[in-house]
This record gives sequence, structure tokens and C-alpha cells, in this order.
Amino acid sequence: MPTENPPSPQPEDYPASKLVSRLLKLSWNYRWGCLLVLFLQIFQVGLTLSALGFTGLGIDVIHHASNPEVPEANWPFGIAPPDSWSPINELLLVSALILSFALTKMVLGFANTVAVGHLVHRQIVVDLRSQVYKKLQRLSFRFYDGSASGSIINRVTSDVQMVRTFIDGVMLPVFIVALSLFFYLNYMLRIHVLLTLACLATTPLLWGLAIYFSKKVRPAYKRNRVLVDDMVLRLAETIQGIAVVKGFGREKEEQERFFSKAEYVREQQGWIFQQISRFSPSIGFLTQLNMMILLMYGGWLVINEEIALGTGLVVFASLLTQFSNQVNQISGITNQIQRSFTGARRVFEVIDRPVDIKSHGKKAVTLDQTRGDVTFENVSFEYKENATALVDMSFEVKAGTCVAILGATGSGKSAMLSLIPRFYDPNQGRVLLDGHDLRDLDLDDLRRNIGIVFQESFLFSMSIAENIAFGNPDATREQVEKAAKIARAHDFIMAMKDGYDSVVGESGSDLSGGQRQRIAIARAILLEPSILLLDDPTAAIDPQTEHEILEAMESAMRGRTTFVVAHRLSTLRRADLIFVLEKGRIIETGSHEALIQRGGHYSKAASLQIIDDELETFGPIERIDPL
Repeated sequence: MPTENPPSPQPEDYPASKLVSRLLKLSWNYRWGCLLVLFLQIFQVGLTLSALGFTGLGIDVIHHASNPEVPEANWPFGIAPPDSWSPINELLLVSALILSFALTKMVLGFANTVAVGHLVHRQIVVDLRSQVYKKLQRLSFRFYDGSASGSIINRVTSDVQMVRTFIDGVMLPVFIVALSLFFYLNYMLRIHVLLTLACLATTPLLWGLAIYFSKKVRPAYKRNRVLVDDMVLRLAETIQGIAVVKGFGREKEEQERFFSKAEYVREQQGWIFQQISRFSPSIGFLTQLNMMILLMYGGWLVINEEIALGTGLVVFASLLTQFSNQVNQISGITNQIQRSFTGARRVFEVIDRPVDIKSHGKKAVTLDQTRGDVTFENVSFEYKENATALVDMSFEVKAGTCVAILGATGSGKSAMLSLIPRFYDPNQGRVLLDGHDLRDLDLDDLRRNIGIVFQESFLFSMSIAENIAFGNPDATREQVEKAAKIARAHDFIMAMKDGYDSVVGESGSDLSGGQRQRIAIARAILLEPSILLLDDPTAAIDPQTEHEILEAMESAMRGRTTFVVAHRLSTLRRADLIFVLEKGRIIETGSHEALIQRGGHYSKAASLQIIDDELETFGPIERIDPL
């Protein structure tokens, strides 16, 4: 049994009427494929009715042949075989027609399966998944800050699959069921009106059960998606942190945690299946009551010669069976409705989410090449409500200046950097580049002028050359190699088996930390940006690797406005200007020498290190402890 409290379902804030409208609009985009499927299925219904009619006709032929007093069979459309034909010849004709109907229906069934597969899996799913993925690329960091990775992954994968069930599991079946019921009902009424009304007396109960079932399972499906999200998140975190799990010997505990999440999903799905297992037999029971009424009342009508045996009672029984089969699909359709609605709500939540970080269309200012002057004017920023990161921050950095940022965890260093490429917009104040408010600039142009190296650089599972050229896919091999040489990465790349064509493992796991950082620096400077952002790139590497990274950083920073988050004197000394941050405010500004002489926070932090130039052989200076 689970040992942890399951997550609570999120509130349902997408009304069903709006959801149906959106899904129908989505279906309209694929109307020709839907019409093809409908045509094929309608044709199959017609063949079924024709086969039933000729089956009853065959029985009437046999009945008349065995008892001449019984009226002759009534052939459809007034077309009958010659009088010289024997009953055997007539039966052979009827059998041949029924066989031709069956073969044609088989071919149409195959064509229908192919058409549905093409419509659903090669069009709807692919297009919708691409649409969701495209929107995810445009959403700001605020969306990702508030969304678990498991939920995002499920929306792109399984939720999209659930949306397509509205078309092939709800809309098309509902149309076919409604059309079939109309034809079957019309045919039965033509045979005998009172018998039809008697046999279908339980139909209102069927609709009542369907409505009750739909309302009962709707919250369960929504909760199920939340539980699946939580399970996928647990799995993703365990895979990403497998080294920590194994390093601390926590395999057994992690297994129990994952099994706990999986158990909640199993219990939830079990409850849903239990409701389905109760609903479906109830539908079947009511349809069997119809057959009982048919045998009693229909038999009485045949005995009293009010309807014929073959084209009357037998065909009516077959029609009632077909009618009941269509009605029985209500349980499956009702289940699919809830599944598709649940997935659609989650998919449309992503598609409809407003993009808060974007360019202002044609009004956006285009800058082909920026100088690199950066200004903060009374900037205040918070990641979310009551989570202030920066408070009334103002400064001006001229082009070509190297700025080092120092501060304790949570002081606002990364927040400051994230505002420059507009990962977020400030809550108050404004950030300017070359005198232009960032919100007035074309977003793509802005980010093409900014190179970023994170503390833990992420590499994609592709070649080293492709990783370096990620921001500029059209770059030549010469440009890629030039960037790698500036980043001091060329030598170790050439020492690899396939050189620049070597494919790195997932997240660059087969490279050292220093190698990943140098490739990341090469990736940033290949853009030839006027601004370079370095988020503590030497924080988690050894002294020898730090020395190599610093050399690469020096080459990369030449002629560029650089903001570097740093905690080591070896990095801080290279800066033209140092900002010391505390609780989202700049409390000290100046060069390394000026701040040391000032005797403030920076000087106290630097004095905690034991500086001995004679020990340089053991590596660069130790890290400054957080302020």
C-alpha cells in the first residue's frame, strides 16, 4: 500500500461547453479525413442493412417453398427473379448477394482502419504534439518555474493521445451510432410501429445511466492525470539523480517511493475500471430485456399473422440486435469522453497560456549589432508573489566592461543575469541595452547578441560541432573551430576519436566538467555576441581545470561586455568592476583593489582566504565564502 499522501487534483477551470467547442474546431481542421472515415462507415451500415434484408428474404423464400400457402417473398425495389427459377436458384442468388455484401464490407473495414490510422496518428497526433511543443518553446521561465517536468512531459505525450480519442473515440462513433440508430429505428418502424416502441421502452434508462456514469467518473479521470504526473516526475528525478541514489545506497527506499506513486495510479485506475465494469453490464442487461419483449410480443404478432416470419420477425430481431450493439457503445463512448476531456483540458491549458515574454511585432526595434551598454533603472523583480529577488537596483555598465557579481545564495545574482536576455521582465523599472528598453527590442535579435554560459552547462546528444553551432546552425566548420580555439577546447576535441564529429552522451555525461564548460563557452562566443553572461562557470571544478577555464574566459571576454558571477579571487581580480549583492540590493561597487581598501563586506570576505603566491603550484586561489 502507498506510504505517502498523493497529490491533490488541480481545480477544473475549463468549462465543458468551451471544451467541446474547441475540440469540434480542432476536428474541423481535419474535416476531409473525418468525412472520408464517415463515408466508409456509413457505407458499412448500409451494407449491414442490406445483408439483413436479404437474409430475411432468403428465409421467406424457404418458408414459401415449404408451405405454398405462405405468401411469396417480397423482393426489394420490385425486382424479382424469373418465375421459372426454382427456390434453390433464388437462394443461391440471395446467398451470392449476401456474400458480396460481406466481402465489400470487409474491404471497406480495412480501408476504414487505414483511414482512421492516417487521420489520427499521422495527422492529428503529430500536428497537435508539434503545436504543444512549439508553444512550450515560447513560454517564459515563469511557466517552467511553476510546472513539474513530469506534468509537462505527459502533456506532450499521453495527453495529446487522449485528445485524439475525441475524434476517433467520441465524435466519429457518436455520429455513426446516431446515424445507425436512425436507420435501424426507421427500418423497425416500417416493419411494426408498436413492436418497435415496446422493444425500445428501456432506452431512456440507458441514456440516464450514461449521464450518471459520466458525471461520476469525470473527477476521477482528472485526479488520475495528476497521479500519473507525480509518478513520472518521481521516475525522472530518480534517473537524473541515479548517482546520488547509488552513492548513498538508497535504491530500496527509492523503489518503495516509486512503487508508492505507481500504487496510487493503480488504485485510481482500478476504481475507474470498477465503475466501467458496473456500467457496461447494466447496459447489456437492459438490451436483453428488449429481446425478451421481442420474443413475447413479436411471436404473438407472427402467430396472428400480423407480420411475416423472415422479413418481419427475423429481420426485426437482427435489427434490434444491431440497435442494441450500437447502444452498448454508449458505455465506451462515455468513458472516452471523460478521457479525452481530461487530456484536452491539460493540452489546451498549454496552448492557450499567454506568452508574457515576446516581441511587439512590427513595432519591435531591430538591432543587427549592439554595442553592449547595459543599464538598470530602479529595477525590482520577484519570481513569484512575495518572493522578491531584486529591490530598486540601478547601475550603468559601459560597453566592453567586465563586471563580476559576488553575493551569498539568494542575494539576486542569477536574477540579475536572467533579466538581461529577458528570461523574465522586471516587476518595476526597466533594463536598457544601448539606450533601448529591452521590451521594445526584437526578442530574437536581443538574444542573438547575448552569449550565455551557465554554471552547469547542458549539452545535447549530438556531435560536438553541432553543440558548438547550436545558436548558429549555419556556421561553417572553420567558424566552429575558431570558436573552440578561443575557448581552449580545440586540442581535447581533436584528441577524441571522431574529433568535432564525436557524438556526446546524454547531457554531455562522457565529458569532464571542464570540457563541457569550454564547449559551452565556444557555443556562446560563436554567436560573436556583444554581451557575455557567465553564471559562476568555475564553481564546481578542480583548480587545474579552473585555470584552463579562466584562460578560455579571458579570450572570450575580450571586447565584450561581460557579467560573471564569481566567488574566487582568481576570477574577481580580472573584473573591471565588482558588484557585491545582499538581499537583492547592490551594497558595494568598485574594483578589486578599491573594495579591498574600503574595508567593507568584500574586504572581509577576501580576508577569510589564506593567500600565498608561493602555493600557486597547487592551483589558483581558494573560493571566497558566501557573504
